[in-house]
Amino acid sequence: MTIFIGGAWPYANGSLHLGHIAALLPGDILARYFRQKGEKVLYVSGSDCNGTPISIRATAENTTVEAVANHFHAEFESSFQQLGFSYDLYTRTDAPHHHQSVQEIFLTLLENQHLYKKKIEQAYCEFDQRFLPDRFVEGTCPVCGAKARGDQCDNCSTILDPADLIDASCKLCGNTPIFKETEHFYMRFSSFQQPLEALVMHAKERQLWRENAIHLTERYLKEGVRDRAVTRDLPNGIPVPVSGFENKKIYVWIEAVSGYLTASIEWAKQHHIELSDYWNEETISYYVHGKDNIPFHTVIWPAVLMGIENKTLPTHIVSNEYLTLEKRKLSTSQNWAVWVPYILAHYHPDSIRYFLTMNAPENRDTDFSWREFIYSHNSELLGAFGNFVNRTFKFIDKSFEGTIPAGEINSVIIEQTKTLYQTTSDLLEASQFKVALETIFDYIRSANKYFDTEEPWLQIKNNPSAGNNTLRTCSYIIANLGQLLQPFLPFSAEKIRSMLQGSTIEWRETKQLPTHLHAVEPLFERIDVAKIEEELAYLKQQSSQ
Repeated sequence: MTIFIGGAWPYANGSLHLGHIAALLPGDILARYFRQKGEKVLYVSGSDCNGTPISIRATAENTTVEAVANHFHAEFESSFQQLGFSYDLYTRTDAPHHHQSVQEIFLTLLENQHLYKKKIEQAYCEFDQRFLPDRFVEGTCPVCGAKARGDQCDNCSTILDPADLIDASCKLCGNTPIFKETEHFYMRFSSFQQPLEALVMHAKERQLWRENAIHLTERYLKEGVRDRAVTRDLPNGIPVPVSGFENKKIYVWIEAVSGYLTASIEWAKQHHIELSDYWNEETISYYVHGKDNIPFHTVIWPAVLMGIENKTLPTHIVSNEYLTLEKRKLSTSQNWAVWVPYILAHYHPDSIRYFLTMNAPENRDTDFSWREFIYSHNSELLGAFGNFVNRTFKFIDKSFEGTIPAGEINSVIIEQTKTLYQTTSDLLEASQFKVALETIFDYIRSANKYFDTEEPWLQIKNNPSAGNNTLRTCSYIIANLGQLLQPFLPFSAEKIRSMLQGSTIEWRETKQLPTHLHAVEPLFERIDVAKIEEELAYLKQQSSQ
């Protein structure tokens, strides 16, 4: 099997927050799992450095777009690395290779007669003397009445044009923009209506897309796919490679989503591999993002791929709902967010990965609270998982000088373990990450119960062979947890393999155990519950500044 995984490209205009990670983490879980199974995997993403949000920040801070993009791209790379994200390539949209490949995609669409020129009225600010990018225009959504930008309403997910907004204003100066004639290239998205309907029907029948992606895409298709301008009068971005249009830029709608393909082209070049080995009709692709990005992955990107006659269409859409914070909507403008560099500086990466998987907004919005985060670490990660590993290995260390006793592994537990691999496998491939991790932790809780019931501390005195069997069985469980939890909790899984002196990682039941344990140490430390009030106070203080 060939697996392609595309993680959404965050805008390099501010730090990542936990909402971003909640949306993107499934991509890394999938990549690790499929690699462990021995499949061919390509997992890519990058920083969106061409977007309007970066221009807004650069203007506000009186600096350059490049300086802002460089700063946050480096920060993103560091954050993803510390969280254990295993991208094959994490790149950026202002890289020369991306510019070149996007221009080639544009010219292919033009050659295939999917683009046409059209004169339109575009928002222009007389005060700032510039055409306004869609995100620079703010107003009221004509559909739901909420505050919206000129490209999209976050409240009802309607794709908009600046001219659609009621009471439009310039984000830079607050003045009302005028609409001035300019010429742009439009893409014939409307001509892909039927193939897009077929794509959604196939995904619906086979339950390959999340429900929110199905419902939202069906809504867009019912309304009728509209042709859209795919070039803009922008100060930064990728120049249109057509005579007379050099000062215009290829718009983010087709430019940013093309990053999945351009990053793959670059990765293949770097590794001297044929792109068609990874991008072909048989490839199973997972696109991982938040629900605000659904139409770009289910309508815009498939239409672009069809337009350039690329048959690697999206098969799985993994679109999370939103993560709230202490029962309030995350707000970067109000600084109501837990920023990733901050939480990584103070907490274990597996604690973050565990909480955001167990509380993933897979089908509905979920909440991050400091109380739940710290209690989940102490009771589940430390109390159930860490405790089982520690009590078993410390016991062996103390009573057997680190030598794992020879004995028989419990046959019922062997069957449970084999079944667990298959169950977890099915859940992961169906994008049910939360249930998959819950199932493994049910197994951990039953392992603790087994340890308590067998009472090896008494068995080694009264029935040594039974005690040996118990401790070997517990060591067997731990060895398999080192594999089963690798996609979810890679740091503690690695620690287990280190204590068991193992290096191979597979996705199948293993009975391989070393003679001796190596450097036994706890997987996790307890977090003082006093941190709950400290973190809440810090959050409120940061937000009020």
